[in-house]
Amino acid sequence: MNNQQPVVVGGRYELGELLGRGGMAEVRKGTDTRLGRVVAVKRLRTDLASDATFQARFRREAQSAASLNHPAIVAVYDTGEEPAADGSGISQPYIVMEFVAGRTLRDILREGRKILPERALEITSGVLSALDYSHRAGIIHRDIKPGNVMLTPSGDVKVMDFGIARAISDASSTMTQTAAVVGTAQYLSPEQARGETVDSRSDVYSAGCLLYELLTGRPPFVGDSPVAVAYQHVREPAVPPSDHDTSLPPEVDAIVLKALAKRLEDRYQSAAAMRSDIERYLGGRPVQAPIPPPVAAAPPVTAATSVVAPVAAYEEEEPRSRTGLIIALGLLLIVLIAGAAYLLPNLFEKAPEQVPTPNVINKTEKQARQLIGDAGLAVGSIDRENSEDVPAGRVVRQDPNPDDYVDPDTRVDLVISLGKPQVEVPFLIGQDKDAAKQTLEAAGFDVKLKQVESDEDKNTVISTDPSQGQTVAAGTTIIVSFSDGPEKVPNVVGLQQAEAETAIRNAGFVPRVFTTDDTTEPAGTVIDQSPAKGETLSEGSTVTLQVSSFVEPSAPTSPTDTPTTDPSETPIIPPPPG
Repeated sequence: MNNQQPVVVGGRYELGELLGRGGMAEVRKGTDTRLGRVVAVKRLRTDLASDATFQARFRREAQSAASLNHPAIVAVYDTGEEPAADGSGISQPYIVMEFVAGRTLRDILREGRKILPERALEITSGVLSALDYSHRAGIIHRDIKPGNVMLTPSGDVKVMDFGIARAISDASSTMTQTAAVVGTAQYLSPEQARGETVDSRSDVYSAGCLLYELLTGRPPFVGDSPVAVAYQHVREPAVPPSDHDTSLPPEVDAIVLKALAKRLEDRYQSAAAMRSDIERYLGGRPVQAPIPPPVAAAPPVTAATSVVAPVAAYEEEEPRSRTGLIIALGLLLIVLIAGAAYLLPNLFEKAPEQVPTPNVINKTEKQARQLIGDAGLAVGSIDRENSEDVPAGRVVRQDPNPDDYVDPDTRVDLVISLGKPQVEVPFLIGQDKDAAKQTLEAAGFDVKLKQVESDEDKNTVISTDPSQGQTVAAGTTIIVSFSDGPEKVPNVVGLQQAEAETAIRNAGFVPRVFTTDDTTEPAGTVIDQSPAKGETLSEGSTVTLQVSSFVEPSAPTSPTDTPTTDPSETPIIPPPPG
């Protein structure tokens, strides 16, 4: 029985099964024990991690990659360093990423499966959308290849390994200085192969190589060694994809060859420009890339001069001798044509009269079936996919296209919208409200901020609705509740008791009243409070108020005078009558 404890990095990420191993790192499935979610943890090889310069640059690039928040980019949740398990004491950097259930384009191409040109262009458009976002954020991928692009079960594109390739390129800029470039030589831009400084247009070139392989099943350049392949990237022009698949139209050749231009000035100047050209083609509009001229066969000069001259001379010598023969042959040809025009319609059945395909785009599935049946056609396969523009349950695409003329009973394939793609609400609790709003808007959500009573620091996110980690449709309105900050005790000294108690309750505290007559303030007046004004308390804390109960005493009353008889007084005797 194996009692070995699972490996944990960062104090919270428990490592599980191995998902993949490359020339510079290994990726394992992991569990975030704190949040209870599945993640992917990539750890750099110990020999690369031992380079202090590489470590510093990798750390900066990993932090930059973590700032990227785009539906087509594998999200980076966390980065850090752990002592290597081999006991060397080297700090081994790791990156914690979004776990994506799906397969890489490399796996799909190795199966030899045919990818339709339209689907190849759609996939590349998704990659270019991610690159455009990263370029605007100042991040160059530098390692676009089938192994770094995943397709989810719903068909969404996910680009991986942002920042890592740049860190390696910074540490070792030329192909001969690092083995990490050897594995991806088939997708190097000419300037990368020469060891020159690269910019976002190098990613455009690599995206062109990716599109080339999706269209043809092989990269634009192959060779016996990485050096031979790199030489072709620098010197040899790419063969148009239509040389390998003649069904590809000239417009697709034009897009690919412009992306693979050797000179930076001749290439698409941004990922957005290349994506726009792809969307123009998919929308049936002219592309901006120059259409390559068709290759014409060389005229047989020698044969023409050796044959034409004798014939011309022969006709000049005997023009009349062949006139009868020509007339006879002409009459015979007319008779044959007339006979064919009469007999052929009776020998073969007439081809069925074709009918136009109805336009069922944006119709419900029920409406589409009705229209297709009314046109004398049949419903073919029905696929479903997410759509930013078409509501759920309505037709996104159809094949054949609207108004195409087809035979009766032709099957019309439909793609039905599943609605907007589902996006996970980011984890934002504890962040500043403005930063949370910016993160949500970058992920395609609408945001409504709501201030609530809380003792957390002011403007700190308390909760989100829908909750963080929940999967919702892109464009959903997220209500972000943030703290109004801890409350300060108001100054209520001098106020009447009722007025003071109201002020204390409005601030989120509980008043407690004591009375005293040891004062000369009028009864009912607050003469003291604890805590004092301006102090910060948790919501619901008690504030003690001392209220005067003094009653001013009444003025003393004077005693009422009453007549008395003083025995010492001499009585007044009235005089006798006289």
